[in-house]
Amino acid sequence: MLIYGFQSILSWVQLALGVYAAVMLIDAAVRREDAYRAASKQTKGMWLIFLALATALLFILPIMSFLPVIGVIAVIVYTVDVRPALREVTGGGRAPRRGGSSSDGPYGPYNGGR
Repeated sequence: MLIYGFQSILSWVQLALGVYAAVMLIDAAVRREDAYRAASKQTKGMWLIFLALATALLFILPIMSFLPVIGVIAVIVYTVDVRPALREVTGGGRAPRRGGSSSDGPYGPYNGGR
């Protein structure tokens, strides 16, 4: 009974990872080709191949095998290294900063009451 529950949890984790890999594949597909070169990362085609293979492996093979783990690593590398660099190059952040410091308030810099 416990084994079936563990398999059920793993299947949900695998489904979530597969969907996340698909979202990152779409994210990589909509980015501009020149942004990859400007960020000094691999080419867009290379990342599309990596992420497409990772997505396919996560949906086809069981998560406890060797190849889907490599796919998860590729998705993690894209998420924490390539995607932020692409967003920085293309200016795709949340709110554009206007050159102030983190202690600036809405009416100018906060100087601690000096």
